[in-house]
Amino acid sequence: MRIRAGRLRRTLLAAGVAAAVAFPLSGAARPEIPAPAPAALGRVTAQDLTDAYAANRSNAAEAARMAERYGARERAAVLRAMASPDRHFLAFDGRGAGRTAEVFGDLAGAERVAVLVPGSDTSLDSYGRLRSGARALHGELGPRTAVVAWLGYETPGTVSPAVLTTGRADGAAPALRSFVDDLHGINAHARVSLLCHSYGSVVCASAASGPRGLDVTDIAFFGSPGTGVDKAADLHTPARIWAGRGADDWIADVPHTSADLFGTTVGFGTDPVSGGFGARVFAAGGGGHSDYLKPGSVPLENLARIARGDGPEVTHA
Repeated sequence: MRIRAGRLRRTLLAAGVAAAVAFPLSGAARPEIPAPAPAALGRVTAQDLTDAYAANRSNAAEAARMAERYGARERAAVLRAMASPDRHFLAFDGRGAGRTAEVFGDLAGAERVAVLVPGSDTSLDSYGRLRSGARALHGELGPRTAVVAWLGYETPGTVSPAVLTTGRADGAAPALRSFVDDLHGINAHARVSLLCHSYGSVVCASAASGPRGLDVTDIAFFGSPGTGVDKAADLHTPARIWAGRGADDWIADVPHTSADLFGTTVGFGTDPVSGGFGARVFAAGGGGHSDYLKPGSVPLENLARIARGDGPEVTHA
Protein backbone atom coordinates (compact mmCIF):
# COMPACT_ATOMS: atom_id res chain seq x y z
CA MET A 1 0.00 0.00 0.00
CA ARG A 2 2.85 2.40 0.81
CA ILE A 3 4.49 1.66 -2.53
CA ARG A 4 1.24 2.38 -4.33
CA ALA A 5 0.75 5.63 -2.44
CA GLY A 6 4.30 6.68 -3.28
CA ARG A 7 3.77 5.91 -6.94
CA LEU A 8 0.50 7.84 -6.93
CA ARG A 9 2.17 10.89 -5.42
CA ARG A 10 4.96 10.78 -7.97
CA THR A 11 2.46 10.34 -10.80
CA LEU A 12 0.40 13.32 -9.65
CA LEU A 13 3.51 15.41 -9.21
CA ALA A 14 4.74 14.50 -12.68
CA ALA A 15 1.31 15.35 -14.08
CA GLY A 16 1.55 18.74 -12.42
CA VAL A 17 4.90 19.38 -14.06
CA ALA A 18 3.57 18.30 -17.44
CA ALA A 19 0.54 20.55 -17.09
CA ALA A 20 2.71 23.47 -16.09
CA VAL A 21 4.97 23.00 -19.08
CA ALA A 22 2.07 22.51 -21.46
CA PHE A 23 0.18 25.59 -20.26
CA PRO A 24 2.70 28.38 -19.55
CA LEU A 25 1.64 31.74 -18.23
CA SER A 26 -0.27 33.66 -20.86
CA GLY A 27 1.48 36.88 -19.90
CA ALA A 28 4.99 35.53 -20.32
CA ALA A 29 5.35 36.76 -23.90
CA ARG A 30 3.79 40.19 -23.39
CA PRO A 31 6.00 43.27 -23.72
CA GLU A 32 6.90 44.80 -20.37
CA ILE A 33 4.94 47.90 -19.37
CA PRO A 34 7.44 50.76 -18.97
CA ALA A 35 8.08 52.17 -15.49
CA PRO A 36 10.81 54.24 -13.84
CA ALA A 37 13.60 52.76 -11.77
CA PRO A 38 12.83 52.69 -8.04
CA ALA A 39 13.53 55.79 -5.98
CA ALA A 40 17.10 55.87 -4.66
CA LEU A 41 16.49 55.77 -0.92
CA GLY A 42 19.45 54.04 0.67
CA ARG A 43 18.93 52.57 4.13
CA VAL A 44 15.74 54.01 5.63
CA THR A 45 15.62 54.97 9.31
CA ALA A 46 12.67 55.97 11.48
CA GLN A 47 13.48 59.62 10.78
CA ASP A 48 13.40 58.98 7.03
CA LEU A 49 10.03 57.24 6.85
CA THR A 50 7.96 60.25 5.81
CA ASP A 51 10.39 61.12 3.03
CA ALA A 52 10.61 57.48 1.89
CA TYR A 53 6.84 57.19 1.71
CA ALA A 54 6.64 60.41 -0.32
CA ALA A 55 9.40 59.32 -2.71
CA ASN A 56 7.71 55.98 -3.37
CA ARG A 57 4.33 57.64 -3.95
CA SER A 58 6.00 59.97 -6.44
CA ASN A 59 7.57 57.00 -8.18
CA ALA A 60 4.19 55.26 -8.37
CA ALA A 61 2.65 58.40 -9.87
CA GLU A 62 5.32 58.54 -12.56
CA ALA A 63 4.86 54.84 -13.26
CA ALA A 64 1.12 55.48 -13.67
CA ARG A 65 1.78 58.23 -16.22
CA MET A 66 4.15 56.00 -18.16
CA ALA A 67 1.66 53.12 -18.15
CA GLU A 68 -1.10 55.45 -19.34
CA ARG A 69 1.02 56.73 -22.23
CA TYR A 70 1.82 53.12 -23.12
CA GLY A 71 -1.88 52.29 -23.24
CA ALA A 72 -1.94 50.01 -20.18
CA ARG A 73 -4.99 51.63 -18.60
CA GLU A 74 -5.68 48.97 -15.97
CA ARG A 75 -2.11 49.04 -14.70
CA ALA A 76 -2.20 52.84 -14.74
CA ALA A 77 -5.33 52.85 -12.56
CA VAL A 78 -3.68 50.51 -10.04
CA LEU A 79 -0.59 52.70 -9.90
CA ARG A 80 -2.59 55.93 -9.50
CA ALA A 81 -4.29 54.39 -6.48
CA MET A 82 -0.89 53.48 -5.05
CA ALA A 83 0.22 57.10 -5.44
CA SER A 84 -2.61 58.30 -3.18
CA PRO A 85 -1.44 60.46 -0.21
CA ASP A 86 -2.74 57.93 2.30
CA ARG A 87 -0.54 55.07 1.00
CA HIS A 88 2.76 54.26 2.71
CA PHE A 89 5.30 52.22 0.76
CA LEU A 90 8.62 51.33 2.31
CA ALA A 91 9.68 50.04 -1.12
CA PHE A 92 8.15 50.33 -4.57
CA ASP A 93 9.15 49.16 -8.04
CA GLY A 94 6.64 49.46 -10.86
CA ARG A 95 8.71 47.54 -13.40
CA GLY A 96 7.63 44.13 -14.66
CA ALA A 97 5.25 42.32 -12.32
CA GLY A 98 6.18 44.82 -9.61
CA ARG A 99 7.62 44.90 -6.12
CA THR A 100 6.09 46.63 -3.10
CA ALA A 101 6.28 46.78 0.68
CA GLU A 102 3.24 48.65 1.94
CA VAL A 103 2.98 49.65 5.59
CA PHE A 104 -0.23 49.75 7.63
CA GLY A 105 0.15 51.42 11.00
CA ASP A 106 2.96 53.29 12.75
CA LEU A 107 6.03 51.28 11.82
CA ALA A 108 8.45 53.37 13.90
CA GLY A 109 6.33 53.17 17.05
CA ALA A 110 4.97 49.63 16.79
CA GLU A 111 5.70 47.00 19.41
CA ARG A 112 4.76 44.21 17.02
CA VAL A 113 5.22 44.07 13.25
CA ALA A 114 3.67 41.37 11.08
CA VAL A 115 5.05 40.79 7.57
CA LEU A 116 2.66 39.16 5.12
CA VAL A 117 4.45 37.11 2.46
CA PRO A 118 2.14 36.19 -0.45
CA GLY A 119 2.10 33.19 -2.73
CA SER A 120 1.68 32.58 -6.43
CA ASP A 121 0.04 34.93 -8.93
CA THR A 122 0.57 38.04 -6.81
CA SER A 123 1.67 41.11 -8.74
CA LEU A 124 0.83 44.79 -9.08
CA ASP A 125 -2.20 43.80 -11.14
CA SER A 126 -3.59 41.49 -8.45
CA TYR A 127 -2.17 43.39 -5.47
CA GLY A 128 -5.59 44.35 -4.15
CA ARG A 129 -6.05 40.89 -2.62
CA LEU A 130 -2.85 41.16 -0.61
CA ARG A 131 -3.68 44.70 0.48
CA SER A 132 -7.16 43.73 1.63
CA GLY A 133 -5.71 40.94 3.75
CA ALA A 134 -3.10 43.25 5.26
CA ARG A 135 -5.73 45.83 6.19
CA ALA A 136 -7.94 43.18 7.77
CA LEU A 137 -5.02 41.84 9.78
CA HIS A 138 -4.02 45.30 11.00
CA GLY A 139 -7.61 45.97 12.05
CA GLU A 140 -7.56 42.75 14.07
CA LEU A 141 -4.17 43.37 15.69
CA GLY A 142 -5.07 46.55 17.53
CA PRO A 143 -2.87 49.44 18.77
CA ARG A 144 0.92 49.61 18.79
CA THR A 145 1.17 47.26 15.83
CA ALA A 146 2.02 47.48 12.15
CA VAL A 147 1.55 45.19 9.16
CA VAL A 148 3.70 45.13 6.05
CA ALA A 149 2.40 43.60 2.82
CA TRP A 150 5.70 42.39 1.34
CA LEU A 151 5.60 41.72 -2.38
CA GLY A 152 9.37 41.62 -2.59
CA TYR A 153 9.84 38.89 -5.17
CA GLU A 154 8.54 37.71 -8.53
CA THR A 155 5.91 35.20 -7.53
CA PRO A 156 5.42 32.14 -9.73
CA GLY A 157 2.24 31.56 -11.68
CA THR A 158 -0.13 28.97 -10.24
CA VAL A 159 0.13 27.12 -13.55
CA SER A 160 3.87 27.20 -14.24
CA PRO A 161 6.90 24.97 -13.66
CA ALA A 162 8.28 27.51 -11.16
CA VAL A 163 5.45 26.96 -8.68
CA LEU A 164 6.58 23.35 -8.14
CA THR A 165 10.19 24.05 -7.17
CA THR A 166 12.04 26.16 -4.61
CA GLY A 167 13.80 28.22 -7.29
CA ARG A 168 11.80 31.44 -6.91
CA ALA A 169 11.79 31.04 -3.14
CA ASP A 170 15.55 30.57 -2.92
CA GLY A 171 15.99 33.65 -5.10
CA ALA A 172 13.65 35.68 -2.86
CA ALA A 173 15.12 34.55 0.47
CA PRO A 174 18.04 37.04 0.58
CA ALA A 175 15.65 39.92 -0.13
CA LEU A 176 13.33 38.84 2.70
CA ARG A 177 16.24 38.48 5.12
CA SER A 178 17.48 41.95 4.13
CA PHE A 179 13.99 43.39 4.54
CA VAL A 180 13.65 42.00 8.07
CA ASP A 181 17.04 43.54 8.90
CA ASP A 182 15.77 46.87 7.54
CA LEU A 183 12.69 46.67 9.76
CA HIS A 184 14.90 46.23 12.82
CA GLY A 185 16.96 49.20 11.64
CA ILE A 186 13.82 51.33 11.59
CA ASN A 187 12.44 49.99 14.88
CA ALA A 188 14.94 48.07 16.97
CA HIS A 189 12.42 47.32 19.72
CA ALA A 190 9.64 45.76 17.65
CA ARG A 191 9.12 42.03 17.55
CA VAL A 192 8.64 40.82 14.00
CA SER A 193 6.62 37.84 12.80
CA LEU A 194 6.28 36.34 9.32
CA LEU A 195 2.86 35.22 8.10
CA CYS A 196 3.39 33.19 4.95
CA HIS A 197 0.63 32.17 2.57
CA SER A 198 0.81 29.34 0.04
CA TYR A 199 4.09 29.52 -1.96
CA GLY A 200 5.11 32.30 0.44
CA SER A 201 5.67 29.46 2.92
CA VAL A 202 8.51 28.22 0.74
CA VAL A 203 9.99 31.73 0.63
CA CYS A 204 9.86 32.13 4.40
CA ALA A 205 11.33 28.68 5.00
CA SER A 206 14.20 29.34 2.61
CA ALA A 207 14.92 32.68 4.30
CA ALA A 208 14.83 31.13 7.78
CA SER A 209 17.14 28.30 6.71
CA GLY A 210 19.90 30.62 5.53
CA PRO A 211 23.26 30.88 7.29
CA ARG A 212 22.25 34.08 9.10
CA GLY A 213 18.71 32.97 9.85
CA LEU A 214 15.99 35.52 10.56
CA ASP A 215 15.46 37.75 13.58
CA VAL A 216 11.75 36.96 13.97
CA THR A 217 9.72 35.62 16.87
CA ASP A 218 7.15 33.60 14.93
CA ILE A 219 6.71 32.10 11.46
CA ALA A 220 3.22 31.00 10.45
CA PHE A 221 2.56 28.91 7.34
CA PHE A 222 -1.03 28.88 6.07
CA GLY A 223 -2.44 27.29 2.96
CA SER A 224 1.02 25.83 2.49
CA PRO A 225 2.05 23.31 -0.17
CA GLY A 226 5.07 22.45 2.01
CA THR A 227 8.21 24.32 2.92
CA GLY A 228 11.06 22.48 1.26
CA VAL A 229 12.11 20.82 4.52
CA ASP A 230 10.87 17.60 6.12
CA LYS A 231 10.31 18.96 9.60
CA ALA A 232 10.19 22.26 11.46
CA ALA A 233 13.46 21.51 13.25
CA ASP A 234 15.25 21.53 9.88
CA LEU A 235 14.60 25.28 9.63
CA HIS A 236 17.20 25.82 12.38
CA THR A 237 15.44 28.87 13.74
CA PRO A 238 14.54 29.82 17.32
CA ALA A 239 11.25 31.27 16.02
CA ARG A 240 8.03 29.50 16.95
CA ILE A 241 6.70 27.64 13.91
CA TRP A 242 2.96 27.57 13.26
CA ALA A 243 0.85 25.99 10.53
CA GLY A 244 -2.83 26.05 9.62
CA ARG A 245 -5.07 24.96 6.76
CA GLY A 246 -8.73 25.64 6.08
CA ALA A 247 -11.02 22.63 5.72
CA ASP A 248 -11.98 23.62 2.16
CA ASP A 249 -8.48 24.54 0.95
CA TRP A 250 -7.60 22.69 -2.27
CA ILE A 251 -3.92 22.72 -1.26
CA ALA A 252 -4.70 19.67 0.92
CA ASP A 253 -5.04 17.63 -2.28
CA VAL A 254 -1.58 18.58 -3.54
CA PRO A 255 0.87 15.69 -2.89
CA HIS A 256 3.05 16.76 0.05
CA THR A 257 6.19 15.08 -1.14
CA SER A 258 9.23 15.78 -3.27
CA ALA A 259 10.75 13.91 -6.17
CA ASP A 260 13.65 14.19 -8.57
CA LEU A 261 12.11 14.68 -12.02
CA PHE A 262 14.15 15.52 -15.10
CA GLY A 263 17.08 16.53 -12.90
CA THR A 264 15.01 18.94 -10.78
CA THR A 265 13.61 18.46 -7.29
CA VAL A 266 9.87 19.03 -7.54
CA GLY A 267 7.54 19.41 -4.56
CA PHE A 268 8.06 20.68 -1.03
CA GLY A 269 8.07 17.70 1.29
CA THR A 270 6.12 17.13 4.48
CA ASP A 271 2.70 18.67 5.00
CA PRO A 272 3.26 21.45 7.59
CA VAL A 273 -0.01 20.66 9.41
CA SER A 274 0.91 16.98 9.85
CA GLY A 275 2.15 15.69 13.16
CA GLY A 276 5.42 14.60 11.59
CA PHE A 277 6.37 18.16 10.66
CA GLY A 278 6.33 19.42 14.23
CA ALA A 279 4.68 22.83 13.88
CA ARG A 280 2.11 24.25 16.30
CA VAL A 281 -1.08 23.68 14.33
CA PHE A 282 -3.69 26.42 14.69
CA ALA A 283 -7.39 26.26 13.82
CA ALA A 284 -8.03 27.72 10.37
CA GLY A 285 -11.79 27.28 10.05
CA GLY A 286 -13.68 25.85 7.12
CA GLY A 287 -12.62 28.30 4.41
CA GLY A 288 -10.73 27.88 1.18
CA HIS A 289 -7.31 28.85 -0.10
CA SER A 290 -8.05 32.58 -0.30
CA ASP A 291 -10.10 32.90 2.90
CA TYR A 292 -7.48 33.05 5.65
CA LEU A 293 -7.51 36.84 6.06
CA LYS A 294 -11.24 37.42 5.75
CA PRO A 295 -12.57 39.78 8.44
CA GLY A 296 -14.14 37.90 11.32
CA SER A 297 -12.70 34.53 10.29
CA VAL A 298 -11.12 31.99 12.62
CA PRO A 299 -7.74 31.98 10.82
CA LEU A 300 -7.51 35.79 10.85
CA GLU A 301 -8.13 35.85 14.60
CA ASN A 302 -5.47 33.19 15.19
CA LEU A 303 -2.92 34.81 12.88
CA ALA A 304 -3.45 38.08 14.76
CA ARG A 305 -2.88 36.31 18.08
CA ILE A 306 0.34 34.81 16.72
CA ALA A 307 1.53 38.20 15.47
CA ARG A 308 0.70 39.84 18.82
CA GLY A 309 2.62 37.16 20.69
CA ASP A 310 -0.55 35.81 22.33
CA GLY A 311 0.42 32.19 21.76
CA PRO A 312 -1.62 30.72 24.65
CA GLU A 313 -4.80 32.28 23.20
CA VAL A 314 -4.39 30.64 19.78
CA THR A 315 -7.07 28.01 19.17
CA HIS A 316 -5.80 24.70 17.90
CA ALA A 317 -7.13 22.35 15.25
